[in-house]
Amino acid sequence: MLNHDVIRILHVDLGTGEQRVEDREDLFRDVLGGTGVAVRLLDEMVDAGEDALHPAQPVILAIGPLTTIFPVVTKTVATFRSPLTGEYGESHAGGHLASALRYAGYDALVLRGRASRPVYLVVDGKEVEIRGAEAMVGMDTSETGRVIRDRVEGAGHRSIIRIGPAAEEGVRYANVNVDTFRHFGRLGLGAVLASKNLKAVAVIGRKHLALPADHRLYKKTYAEIYDRVLHTDAMIKYHELGTASNVIPLNELGALPSFNLRQGFFGEADEISGEGFAEGELTTKRACAGCQIGCIHVASYRRPFAPGYEYESTLVAYDHELIYAAGSLLGVGNRGEVLRLLEDMDLAGMDTISCGTALAWATEAMERGLVRPEQLGGVCLRFGDAEGYARAIASIARRDSELGHWLGEGEVAAARHYGGLDFVAAVGGQGIAGYWTGYGHVVGHLLGARHSHLDNAGYALDQKLEPYTDEALIERLVADEAERITQTCVAICLFARGVYDLETISQALASVGIRRSPDELLAMGRRIYDERVRLRERLGFRASAGDVPRRFFETPTPRGQLQPERVANLLALYEQKRGQT
Repeated sequence: MLNHDVIRILHVDLGTGEQRVEDREDLFRDVLGGTGVAVRLLDEMVDAGEDALHPAQPVILAIGPLTTIFPVVTKTVATFRSPLTGEYGESHAGGHLASALRYAGYDALVLRGRASRPVYLVVDGKEVEIRGAEAMVGMDTSETGRVIRDRVEGAGHRSIIRIGPAAEEGVRYANVNVDTFRHFGRLGLGAVLASKNLKAVAVIGRKHLALPADHRLYKKTYAEIYDRVLHTDAMIKYHELGTASNVIPLNELGALPSFNLRQGFFGEADEISGEGFAEGELTTKRACAGCQIGCIHVASYRRPFAPGYEYESTLVAYDHELIYAAGSLLGVGNRGEVLRLLEDMDLAGMDTISCGTALAWATEAMERGLVRPEQLGGVCLRFGDAEGYARAIASIARRDSELGHWLGEGEVAAARHYGGLDFVAAVGGQGIAGYWTGYGHVVGHLLGARHSHLDNAGYALDQKLEPYTDEALIERLVADEAERITQTCVAICLFARGVYDLETISQALASVGIRRSPDELLAMGRRIYDERVRLRERLGFRASAGDVPRRFFETPTPRGQLQPERVANLLALYEQKRGQT
């Protein structure tokens, strides 16, 4: 906690209503905050013998020691047991949540138990209240946010996180909407909150934070980092076109997954590129609290709502991953149709990548005759048919058809039920991100704690690493993940990882009275990496080449056709390296 060498934790039991505050010096000393605190608390509290949706399972939300007081330190880290994979779950979100927790006086929030009725939680400093949410059941994420904003004062340092109807129906990759345009995506945190009968959490921060004792050093350090953020090339990409600038270069490389990963290029990539959206639909750019970049690119979408040319304009955020999941992967090459699908998934409260990869698998499964339209309420899925996908999204969110139910379990579960595991675009139990670059991306997904491209630089190593040997690849994947853990213990946005190297983090911490050398920070990251791997293994994770579907060895990458033997060797090298730690 800023100006205090402790981690202050608010514990709330939704079943009993009990609330208590705990100060932990050991957590501050050992792991600083963010990912380190969230991993350690989950390890202490998770019940490995119970299902992910059991009321006893905890949800941890944690921020870092530099939250709100340095540029781009904007993230809240969530840990939980994933209902999608059954193992470790971790997700990061921006918005105003980290700022609200800081000004409410907490470094972490722990949620346990199950309320006897639908509720939402209000944390207003020391005032913590569980309120009834029966009237919000079935509301989409947008309407839920509007209702709570009307009921809970505190604009400015207020954050409202909420779930949608997909979570209430038990979709296992349901996400949590954070302040409209940000999310705890991937791995199903929304389903966990729904299992606790928790519709939303509103956090209001009203505290004043005093300047650090050495305010001159703090101001000097802040100014240096601020200058690197705004006046160098380190982050300019994220403001101008955002990550959507990746669409065309990846397509030219043959590394843009398309048509359920049948190929790595998409003929209409220019149409759904960052440049295309910027010239056509881009309306505004938003920033998380404490960020000077404004990387959230928001488009205006004209949604028809009645015959006779009746439209309403809505705002829909987009980025590379979203364009891939609702665009190239599904063969949808019209920007308006991509925005339509993104809004439908968002209002329902579903992770876009996971929903997209599930729909892509279902489309090919329907082509092959493994599933039929009548199993999806009469919807015939075809690549490029946005109308069919919109109807399928609604069916998954409501779980009102046989196939809609199974797609809500995730494409891996659906493929196990119907057949078709060979062509799921998933590894480690969840769908891949929007890159098809080579071994680093695939193995990085499988080994990464979140089964995500954000865990490590696998997709970048595929493009830059030379010599591209198995030993070098595993060495870099593990080292990069450990360094990113250090950065997320401070809770920076990983878009700023080029700004916050270990030396800079050490200097920023020192300016507020926290002494950690770069070597000590690196050692901490490696130690937490090992702790997290052990926790993942305790919850059931095992890396296996058999988890990589045949499709991954059929579709060429810029590094050539992937070979099962080389993937197996990479995993063997990883296990050997793990045995040395």
